Amino acid sequence: MYQRKRRRPVAEINVVPYIDVMLVLLIIFMVTAPIVSQGVKVELPQGEAEPLPAESKPPIVASIDEFGEYFLNVGSGSSDDPLSLDEISIQVGAMIQLEPERPVVVKADRRIPYENVIQLTVSLQGAGVPAVGLMTDSPKE
Repeated sequence: MYQRKRRRPVAEINVVPYIDVMLVLLIIFMVTAPIVSQGVKVELPQGEAEPLPAESKPPIVASIDEFGEYFLNVGSGSSDDPLSLDEISIQVGAMIQLEPERPVVVKADRRIPYENVIQLTVSLQGAGVPAVGLMTDSPKE
């Protein structure tokens, strides 16, 4: 009589489906990343600075575009209409009362007068913001 050899079960994981899923997710993230970035288009000044900690809440971003108009971006939403300093002060003051630990950042175009940045910063501090950060771009090499 002829005896068959018993095959041992293969204990390997087939990773091909996982690679397919990973590539699909990579494509989705690459397509949606430009859509997710919100706010006003400004040309930031360059400078070395440390980024916000990853575990911090999304910052409140007060922007000044190249025409000296003020905008507000609150993590999940932004306004496309320019706001006055008083409107920004009221809105940011209300948000800071609800979440005092939330960071506030000024994103200003490098071509605007420094006076506009100071006016916005003073307005934010008047709204009760304890500290205001300045957003910069990394220097190009």
